[in-house]
Amino acid sequence: MKLILAIINDEDTYYIIDALKEKKYSVTKLASTGGFLRSGNTTLICGVEDEKVDQVISIIEENGRSRKQLTPTTISTGNMGENFAPYPMEVNVGGATIFVLNVDEFRKV
Repeated sequence: MKLILAIINDEDTYYIIDALKEKKYSVTKLASTGGFLRSGNTTLICGVEDEKVDQVISIIEENGRSRKQLTPTTISTGNMGENFAPYPMEVNVGGATIFVLNVDEFRKV
């Protein structure tokens, strides 16, 4: 048995959960934050049999695509950082960071 931890963008959460539930996978959702933009993330926890890991990862990949987004940043326009001007920067958001861990024992009580 494997434990899959997937850290995904909040915007993709319900698409991924719905797709997993449609295929009869149980999933637990945890709210989390972090990353470059300090934006909201969701951590999904899913326990599956070894032979189903690839299917779960495929579902996450298909429903949690990365995309480009403009985010405001500031750049210095003077000496010693005296003046700052807003400057939009294009960054990649979305996608998933996935960990697959071995499970020695599983109990549901």
